[in-house]
Amino acid sequence: MQSDTTDNWTLSEVLANINATSQLSAPNMDRIRSLKPNVTREEAIRHFSDGVVNGAAQLMRGPIRSLAELYIPYRLFRVKISSAGRVQNQSFAMDAVRGVLDLYRLPALTEEDQFLTLQTRNVLPADLDVTQAEERLIAKVRRMIYTRGFFRVRDLKIEAVAVPGEICVPYWVCFRGTDERIHLAVLDAVRRRPEGAKVRRLVEEWLRSDAREPIPS
Repeated sequence: MQSDTTDNWTLSEVLANINATSQLSAPNMDRIRSLKPNVTREEAIRHFSDGVVNGAAQLMRGPIRSLAELYIPYRLFRVKISSAGRVQNQSFAMDAVRGVLDLYRLPALTEEDQFLTLQTRNVLPADLDVTQAEERLIAKVRRMIYTRGFFRVRDLKIEAVAVPGEICVPYWVCFRGTDERIHLAVLDAVRRRPEGAKVRRLVEEWLRSDAREPIPS
């Protein structure tokens, strides 16, 4: 199995930097607007526990030690793609942390019951401004068009309009291992799919950057 950079972390170091038990109300907590999760804590536990792959992970890396809900902020854009006389209008979201994650393709978000508002410290900081996010999003959309060949590309024009505000996407982060060594795995709680190295790296960077400000548990 692929080795994560968290291999050198101890359980006490991880738990000192992430609130893995509850969302506590405190003055320094961020209030966020998030998509509603489609995966409950119990379902996440089963996802990380059941099956042959998880059985092998437990043998090689140790048991599940903690499970935390984590939020990554995204900037939403309405994108108009014009080429060869055809026009497509789509909605994409770009992660507002580094702009390095794959585009999050979203349906029309118009109903308020698709969202929830909560306070949490388990949210990555949004370091990417709107201009940077727009530039990276257009580049990613252009690359996606040429790679996947949505339609024959001619006179390609991509326009992106930012939707005000940020939308957070919920994830489940599983910490597995012993007191001496911890591994993490991440599950997208909206799309119900496991995430790879890009998301893990963002989580690891956040844990390290927040190490000087322990989160209460």
